[in-house]
Amino acid sequence: MKRIYSSWNLAAVHHAKNVLAAAGIRSVVKNEFLSSAMGDLPPAECQAELWLLREADLPAAEELLFKAAPAGPDWNCECGEQIAGQFSQCWNCGEDRP
Repeated sequence: MKRIYSSWNLAAVHHAKNVLAAAGIRSVVKNEFLSSAMGDLPPAECQAELWLLREADLPAAEELLFKAAPAGPDWNCECGEQIAGQFSQCWNCGEDRP
């Protein structure tokens, strides 16, 4: 087994697990309930951790979790605002990218 991700945010760890599961990569969450022991245990030991069941899945898992999708070109909203390519909704009027 290989640890691939840890966070204080349990929802983020489970989200990462779900992303991997959707790609057929099996993983398990450890330390899920240790936050209540913080103080008796060192804080760094109490983070929720995501572990891959097969180390051979590491390159594919890293690609899914840590490689950002390329941003598209900037676009102009109907309200006149120019929006950076990584955004799919206008900050000014809430209109979705065409």
